[in-house]
Amino acid sequence: MTEKLKIEIEGPIAQIRLNRPEKANALDGELWKALGQCFRDLDQNLSVRVCILSGEGKHFTAGIDLNLLQEIGIQSEEYECEGRKRDFLRREILKLQASFNEFERCRKPVIAAIHGSCIGGGVDLITACDLRYATKDARFQIKEIDLGLVADVGTLQRLPTLVPQGTARELAFTGRIFDGNEAFSMGLLNNCFDNQESLMQGVLQVAKSIAEKSPLAISGIKETLLYARDHTVSESLNQVATWNAAMLLSQDLEEAMMANLQNRTPNFPD
Repeated sequence: MTEKLKIEIEGPIAQIRLNRPEKANALDGELWKALGQCFRDLDQNLSVRVCILSGEGKHFTAGIDLNLLQEIGIQSEEYECEGRKRDFLRREILKLQASFNEFERCRKPVIAAIHGSCIGGGVDLITACDLRYATKDARFQIKEIDLGLVADVGTLQRLPTLVPQGTARELAFTGRIFDGNEAFSMGLLNNCFDNQESLMQGVLQVAKSIAEKSPLAISGIKETLLYARDHTVSESLNQVATWNAAMLLSQDLEEAMMANLQNRTPNFPD
């Protein structure tokens, strides 16, 4: 993988940490690619039931490493044909998008634990996660407008499904900084905490609670919610009917019912 991404698995919980603290965990090409591969691998790891994503050092992430933008620009100049140059740039953007798309494709819930700064590409990243928690003094910013850019890795597509449309537009148009308290009040965060220590304790508690549930049902809930986000109610009801017709009669259902009758905690297989 890469030393720029720390991965520790303890029981059913995977802890993933952005590890470029000297660069405020800015996302360079290597780290960006590693994130996508990380969640592809965790999706296939049956022993993992929940993923926690955080950052080493003082910040969650400063967003895209500007050197990466320069590298892409230099590589594009190798094409004499203007059409091929534009095609190259489009394919590079799609590659960046694909890494964050893996957060959604991963069947396990992905929880973002945010402290310090979460800027630009960092907002793209956390909006692709299932749950988001932060410290009250964490700072968020859709930075792209200040660089004369249109955010293109997921913020403009996912943020309006998490917060009111008007709020998403204001933040994207102005690029203003907002803190954890405001992020929580607008609905971007599930909760916020006084400091990083209490943040990680709170997130771990949520992760443990999820890990106790049926992993088959959890993956079904995640897939169904994502499908419902992108489809009509009628289409989504049809999808969940098909899912449960295929998955309802599982050992997990039997175990959950027996545990309820016996007043004990269920024990689900991976």
